[in-house]
Order: sequence, then C-alpha cells, then structure tokens
Amino acid sequence: MAQQKHGSQQVRIIGGKFRGRKLHFNGDASLRPTLGRTRETLFNWLRGYIADSVCLDAFAGSGILGFEALSQGAAKVYFVEQNHRTLKSLAAARQALNAQASCTVESGDVLHYLEGANLPVFDVVFLDPPFDQPQLLNDAMMLLASKKLVRHYVYAEARQTALLETVSAVANFTIVKQTSAGDTAAVLMAPHPDIAASQSQG
Repeated sequence: MAQQKHGSQQVRIIGGKFRGRKLHFNGDASLRPTLGRTRETLFNWLRGYIADSVCLDAFAGSGILGFEALSQGAAKVYFVEQNHRTLKSLAAARQALNAQASCTVESGDVLHYLEGANLPVFDVVFLDPPFDQPQLLNDAMMLLASKKLVRHYVYAEARQTALLETVSAVANFTIVKQTSAGDTAAVLMAPHPDIAASQSQG
C-alpha cells in the first residue's frame, strides 16, 4: 500500500533484485499504486514470462508495476506518463535504482504513443488508466490489438470486472486470470494465439 511521507507518497517493491526498495512519487490523489498483495498475485501469474521480457507500463503513475517487472528480471521497461510531476518521480526512481539503461520514460499521451511508428512488440503490457476515464482502457486495448503489439499478456485494472470482460472481448483477447482487491478488479488477458500456452502454464 502507498504510504504518505512528507507530502509525497511511497510504495515498496515486493520481489526480485530491488525487493524492499521504496519508490517515492508525488502526492497526486488520483494515483492508485497497485496493492502489494495484488502485485504478488500478478507476478506469480507472470512467472516464466518476465525474465528477459520487454514491458510497457502505460499510464505509468507511480511506475510500481514497471519497476516491479524490472526487479523481477525484465530486460527493458517503457514507461508512458503525461503528468509532469509524476514524470519527474519516474525519472528519479529510475536513477535511484541505477536503471537508466533498462528503462525508458516517455512523456505524453498513451494513445498517441501507441499510434506511433517503430514500437517494439511487448511481452507484457500493464494497462491501468484512470478509473473515471473507462474509454481510455477500451481505446488503448484496441490499439494494442490492431497493431499486434502484445506477444503474451495485458494486465489491466478497472472498477468493474464487467468492463474488463467487455474490453477484452472487443479487442479479441481472452481473460485467463482474474482477481480483485478493494474497489479494483484486475485481469490478465492474452491474445488468442497465446491462449493454449497460457493455460499450460497453470
């Protein structure tokens, strides 16, 4: 859980080489870092896919999902965020972890970023837009799907599982895992060619 400290917030990395390290980020009340118990569940789901992976932390916020992936073996993580203060926090966290070579922090709108050329194919995408803008989730998923930017999984959060189910169906993804904590529903989605592989991982 995020903790308040001197007007800012902090969240702790729970696994991997940076386990126990705290990330500090601005106190914007709209930021909702994924809870530790949910992150533990998520990275148990992703075991076998994170090592040497290329990840996208869209709507990055605190960056905890991307930095957790990096801590647990990802080779490269791209962060996309448009809030200026939050971007500064992400850059500071990257420097504090001495992760400049393996992290790219992109300033701007996620949809514009996904519409760009020469993007890599991401092994895992973390997709957690503001809950009060559900259309962003739909639009981002449609871009990821239409441009075939996802090799294995999209992890997404929303207030309601029903929204996640609708978005996954429209984008031609299948939900392979789901959980919830507090007022947050979370799912792991796979594009159809990976369904059999994901199920074989248990």
